[in-house]
Amino acid sequence: MSHDHDVVLRPTAAQTEAALNPPAGRNGGDLVMETLAGLGATTVFGLPGQHALGMFDALRRSSLSYVGFRVENNTGFAADAYGRITGEVAPLLLSTGPGALTSLAALQEAAAGSSPVLAIGSQVPVAGLGGGRHGYLHELRDQQASFRDVVKSVHTVRTASQIPSAVAAAWESALTAPHGPVWVEIPQDVLLAETTLPVVTAMDATPEDVVPRPELTAVAADLLSRAERPAIIAGGGVVRSDASGKLRALAELVNAPVVTTFGGKGAFPWEHPLSLQSWLEDRHTTDFLEDADVLLVVGSGLGELSSNYHTFAPRGRVIQIEADAGKLESNHPGLGIHADARTALSALLETIEEPREDPSAPERVAAVLAKVRERIAAQDLTLEQQILAAVRAALPDASPSFWDMTILAYWAWSAFDARRPNTMHSAQGAGGLGYGFPAALGAAVADPSHPVLAVSGDGGAMYSIAELATARQYGLNVTWLIVDDGGYGILREYMSDAFGEATATELTRPDFVALAESFGVPGVRTTPETLRDDLAKALAEPGPSVVVLPALLRMFAPTHLD
Repeated sequence: MSHDHDVVLRPTAAQTEAALNPPAGRNGGDLVMETLAGLGATTVFGLPGQHALGMFDALRRSSLSYVGFRVENNTGFAADAYGRITGEVAPLLLSTGPGALTSLAALQEAAAGSSPVLAIGSQVPVAGLGGGRHGYLHELRDQQASFRDVVKSVHTVRTASQIPSAVAAAWESALTAPHGPVWVEIPQDVLLAETTLPVVTAMDATPEDVVPRPELTAVAADLLSRAERPAIIAGGGVVRSDASGKLRALAELVNAPVVTTFGGKGAFPWEHPLSLQSWLEDRHTTDFLEDADVLLVVGSGLGELSSNYHTFAPRGRVIQIEADAGKLESNHPGLGIHADARTALSALLETIEEPREDPSAPERVAAVLAKVRERIAAQDLTLEQQILAAVRAALPDASPSFWDMTILAYWAWSAFDARRPNTMHSAQGAGGLGYGFPAALGAAVADPSHPVLAVSGDGGAMYSIAELATARQYGLNVTWLIVDDGGYGILREYMSDAFGEATATELTRPDFVALAESFGVPGVRTTPETLRDDLAKALAEPGPSVVVLPALLRMFAPTHLD
């Protein structure tokens, strides 16, 4: 058999010389840093620990920038946001056992939000692997098992020569659509051991595109072209694949109203005549989508929050475009197309030959939005709408915002105009507390050119207080809005509605302004009337700041319980 077609990459003389005479004093940690740099990383997040010191020592010999946080979970949230903002892999360096395990909630959010986080953790020495009870510090019987149900893939290293390949494989996995977190673990002694392996040079771990099958594209195009009442649900996959322009082009081509999921905020222009905005927790919107004879779902699995808590029951034909094959038809039967949103929308645009005329579509959209406004207006929720409008007015259009699990964020999911794609992010994927502020810090690292807004309640804020030191240390341009209602506000409301009274929801909390100032971070206490000006002023000043709003907010009435 001939192999003449095989491509052989021959090293140059300089490369050969460098490979034969690597610099002295390198260890396994250097191989990690060299591989990350060779793959294109420029910044790493982390928190050192005893078993991981080989990696952290190697950092000072590398070209990588390091941003260190105070709690591993917060570090993971920051890496998550970095991945969302840049679309690039965010390396996260962790230690064994407690350090690794503390990151799990953040990695779950990265998985739910399809954020490409490459977590590299240390392990006990090689002799301690395999489940034996040797009594090493931080020892777990099977550390991988703790991550396997959370991340996309797990990669274990046992020798120095395995490090570049394992890290590159994890990198490719993280960037393969749908993006997601991955886990690499390397024993302490492998990281510390001196190596004579050549310096790792440029590596290519670019994944293949997930493209639609042409016969499925043809069927979908035909269904949309012949539909009488088409509609589109645009999810986070549209934002992550930078496909908002193609979504708009397709919606206008077939005259289909578009609603964006909470993860897909900004994927479609808020004030467009075909925009149903994001009122998914509203029965009027649900009824409209159920009435569609062809429903195109792009980049969404139609999970709990995207289906009005599973009360949505489409009557028409469903076309679902999803990069995560496991989500295809997982909630509703239909024509499942396994593909990245951008490539699939491009294929549909190329396949649909004639525009579909429907002059009534904007009128039907306007009628739904009017019903939504009427429903909200009947509930005496002026304060909540005033505060949300003040935040929108103060926040520059290009500035990203990161929202914790708090009542104002729940309002924002439905009612906030993100203005631009990839500028509004929340923890609604996994739903854990403490996301907003550390994620905003990660976004500020990713793009220092715009101020970043974080929004938390007082309960969620307490998860992240330590990172005020991080914000101050690195001078990160983040304004943190803390809505202080004296407890876990949304849980208070849920319990009061369900049981008549709330239990375990009331909290003693600090003077957040004084606490911020003790970190050297400017703080101000505001009111609903002065919020817009105070927030705009804080966002305009360089460096971190805290704005505290004492306010008791209420949610609009749910419709999924009717």
